[in-house]
Amino acid sequence: MLIITIKQGKEKSLLERQPWIYASAVERVDGRPQEKMTAGITALVHASNGQFLARAAYNSKSQIRARVWSFEPDEPVDHALIKRRVKAAVAKRSGAKTTPVQLVVGEEDGLSGLVAEWYGGVKGYLVCEFQAAGVDAWKVAIVQSLIAETGCKNVYERADALLRKGEGLRVLSGVLAGEEPPDAIEMTEKGVRYSLNIKTGRKNKFA
Repeated sequence: MLIITIKQGKEKSLLERQPWIYASAVERVDGRPQEKMTAGITALVHASNGQFLARAAYNSKSQIRARVWSFEPDEPVDHALIKRRVKAAVAKRSGAKTTPVQLVVGEEDGLSGLVAEWYGGVKGYLVCEFQAAGVDAWKVAIVQSLIAETGCKNVYERADALLRKGEGLRVLSGVLAGEEPPDAIEMTEKGVRYSLNIKTGRKNKFA
């Protein structure tokens, strides 16, 4: 496993449980060359004295060099962790009456870089944005967990080109499960009717 060593004096933010590790805070990264080039790979994060600080998703191509998965030394990054995080996020918000329901909100839910919205209930559509390498590497497990927790079988990936390019990730959009969403759905917000393309996020007001 990769080991990221933080520069002396730069570990304060991690001790305060802030989840981002910038390139300027990294003293060195030890591990196999192939692992260092694998975007989203799990790494141990140590202080300069060798103290465990976190487990994080490492990305050599991003200025946010790593995003913390867990600050607990005995919590592995695996399918069970992904399921727990998704289940907790869905449980927290699935009772919302608004559409869309923002089911997953990145760092708030321990899934840094992931945004997931739910349109139209069980027979509707889940729209996900994987804005960081860590959640992108766990995309299959995340989608499976979202389907299991919501019962919604239609999942579409929307890509934010600027964010994905900044992470060194390919800009991809498309169906991840089930059916492709329509080009437009009709919605009302604060009394205003509009059409929304949930594949792009673009809104058009009705005259």
